[in-house]
Amino acid sequence: MGAEGLGSTSNSLSGGSGGPGAIGTTSRGSAGGEFSLVLQDAAKPGSFVKKGDAVAEFDRQYMLTRLDDYRSSVVQTEASFKKLTSELEVARKAHRQTIDSAKGDLDKAKLTMRTAPVMGAIETERSKLALEEAQARYDQLLKEVKFMEDSLRSEIKNAEIELKQSRIELRRAEINADRMVLKAPIDGMVVMQNMFRGSEFDQVKVGDQLFPGFPFMQIVDTSSMVVNANVNQVDVERMRIGLKATVRFDAFPDLSLPATVHAVGTVAKSSRYRPDWIKEMAVVLKLDGMDPRVIPDLSVSIDVVLGNEENTTVVPREALQYETAGAAQTVEPYVWVRSGPAWERRKVTLGMVTATSASIRSGVKPGEVVALEPPPKANIT
Repeated sequence: MGAEGLGSTSNSLSGGSGGPGAIGTTSRGSAGGEFSLVLQDAAKPGSFVKKGDAVAEFDRQYMLTRLDDYRSSVVQTEASFKKLTSELEVARKAHRQTIDSAKGDLDKAKLTMRTAPVMGAIETERSKLALEEAQARYDQLLKEVKFMEDSLRSEIKNAEIELKQSRIELRRAEINADRMVLKAPIDGMVVMQNMFRGSEFDQVKVGDQLFPGFPFMQIVDTSSMVVNANVNQVDVERMRIGLKATVRFDAFPDLSLPATVHAVGTVAKSSRYRPDWIKEMAVVLKLDGMDPRVIPDLSVSIDVVLGNEENTTVVPREALQYETAGAAQTVEPYVWVRSGPAWERRKVTLGMVTATSASIRSGVKPGEVVALEPPPKANIT
């Protein structure tokens, strides 16, 4: 939608400020009135609709009025086209009659010349001049036939183009009027979006004036839902499509559903309620299971499983210590494990490491106590 409304039909109203007039004329002008996107009717939030049902309608009274004008313009253009066609056919037949008349005058002059032997010199000369004049007129009219036919065809073609343009504009206006009535693309539940109404943030309602490109309604397939989430930019590098996750609902603490990472955003954005330097990335997860209590716009928390290991020992990450060993200056991890009253240093083989814990594949057994910081040297064995 531009400043002049939908499509390019605002300059094509017959008799208006800028529409095509009758065939053979040219009209110029400015655009008609602008469109106001006022929501006139909408399906109730939370209701279920079928594919093809009308779910919203904008005020289109001006569009329907313009549509009537376009229909009248097409009728007028068609009548003008028929009139022009008839007039051109009359002109063609009149020219043909003129040629036939000239042919008759030529034949008459030729017959007159046959009596030249019995005519006087002056009368004979007059007959010769009349014959030459009739022949020249007849030849001239025959030569004009080609140019006249070309002229008639060009006028017919021009009229056909204007009629076709008028019909196209009518069809475009009909499509634009239909676009003011929105229909459900799928079966699902109606979910209204929120907007600022003055100083309040509330659901879009009938009577609100909306702007082009503003999403005001969603049709949600409740049998297959997704979660729109945001992840801090420092964590999104580890997100991969296909990772499994668990979704927990704030409204139903006892409810958790499995999910799969469906899409990961590529452009960072600032959070509405955080400083600009804290960036987030959009992540979409698809729920792998459903529950009748789940409806759109619920708030949730998500645990994404980045990886897993079985039959390993887990220790707090603070327990890990590192040392550089060998000529290659390899960094090797170790932990302090309680051995009786003292502490024993043990090298460990790490598995997965998170920000809070670490998986130990070898070096520590389940049940052993590890130190979160190096113990006193007096207690080391």
